[in-house]
Amino acid sequence: MLKEWVKDERPSDEVLAERLEKARAELATRQMMVKEKGLPVLVVFDGWGAAGKGSVLGRVIKGMDPRFFKCETLTEPTSEELRRPFLYRYFVRIPKEGKFSFFDGSWMGEVTSQFLHGEISSKKYKEHLTSIKRFERTLNDNGYLVVKFFFHIDEKIQKKRLKELEENKHTKWRVSDKDKWQNKHYDKCLDVFDEYIEATNQFVAPWYFIDSSAKKWAELQVTEILIASIDTALANAEHRQAPLLQNTFPLRETLKLSEIPLDKTLTDDEYRGELDALQKRLGELHNELYHKKIPVIIAYEGWDAAGKGGNIKRIAAALDPRGYEVHPIASPEPAEKARHYLWRFWNRLPKDGHIAIFDRTWYGRVMVERLEGFCSENDWQRAYNEINEFEKELADWNAVVIKFWVQIDKDTQLARFTDRQNTPEKQWKITDEDWRNREKWDLYEEAVDEMLAKTNTKYAPWYVLESNDKKYARIKALKTVIKAIEKKLAE
Repeated sequence: MLKEWVKDERPSDEVLAERLEKARAELATRQMMVKEKGLPVLVVFDGWGAAGKGSVLGRVIKGMDPRFFKCETLTEPTSEELRRPFLYRYFVRIPKEGKFSFFDGSWMGEVTSQFLHGEISSKKYKEHLTSIKRFERTLNDNGYLVVKFFFHIDEKIQKKRLKELEENKHTKWRVSDKDKWQNKHYDKCLDVFDEYIEATNQFVAPWYFIDSSAKKWAELQVTEILIASIDTALANAEHRQAPLLQNTFPLRETLKLSEIPLDKTLTDDEYRGELDALQKRLGELHNELYHKKIPVIIAYEGWDAAGKGGNIKRIAAALDPRGYEVHPIASPEPAEKARHYLWRFWNRLPKDGHIAIFDRTWYGRVMVERLEGFCSENDWQRAYNEINEFEKELADWNAVVIKFWVQIDKDTQLARFTDRQNTPEKQWKITDEDWRNREKWDLYEEAVDEMLAKTNTKYAPWYVLESNDKKYARIKALKTVIKAIEKKLAE
């Protein structure tokens, strides 16, 4: 693609100046339209070293309102970012509704550089390409405009610019060893860039090539393409409906909730006898996880009053407090509602070697948001695949992903609700919303059955905790976590 690209003829200086003045004014107008319509816009600047990405970015944003955009310089991942999943540092930086994020550097630069320098294998490189395509697609499906620019210059111009930058004491720092290596191996880099662009040039996030031989000409190309892209996105926003993709991930067999027997119990002596030994073993495994830098994500969903809190407490009691965090998930805050629904969960992922426990999760999208009308039908139907992709990213990061559904029957829930309501020190646990949700038990059960069936993947399986007897559920949870961690450590 890049090799066959035919550049547009550069206009005369007079015409260029006229078009540029008009385009700058129109972009400022479009920015206010983006703000008014709540369109999040992610603009990627990537390309050759010394192609002028930074200077053109400075020109493009000069006439825009700085309250409604943010610029991110993304070069090498930091040591902290390297302890997170590959896409972490990009996902946490996506813009709010009505705002722009400009990325100077991107996932393209990261993975092509790693591949060219032999830092990742061909297999890992292809996995990253798949992740990138999913990332860009899910942003588009969830209402984002993604515009990607590749700044192109030929080998001679790059060499000249690098030399000029290096000879000036004020700009010498801008020339890295990788920039010089890139110019020395220009043809090899061109091949990789061309293949990358062809692999990731999607309808939902296309690549635009920018002739970077002159700054004003590059600015005009970027600005006019950005305006046209915004116009198209705003015109399509009213009737946007993303396609539903077929699941391609391996699923395990799943029982319906009504088919799960809930008569399993433990005596107090059996419970106490197993609890201490299991917690001791989990504590030992936590030390091994830390030394081998293996992350663990434990996700809890279940009925109100099913015993999630007590279950989590027994898991957490076994862990080193410096190496885990429990995330109680409530209704999203305004900053969270203004972004992709998975953004707040990406922000809470642990570092490698650490454990994150989620009390309620991203599955709210296909349960409460679905049943309470907080998202469209297209949104929640699409979410099954998006969640499977999210969890695949975690598994590819080498994380242990364990998902618990805490199951009780209606009579047990009623008894626990009544006990909470009639016991002063427990009344904070019961709300009017709990009673309203109970009235929709059958609808929730149907939604949960569908959720379990469509997201019970082999790399992120569901485990049902039969919790009519809380003691039994706690012991089963500890055993399940221990078994999953031991399996990972043995790999």
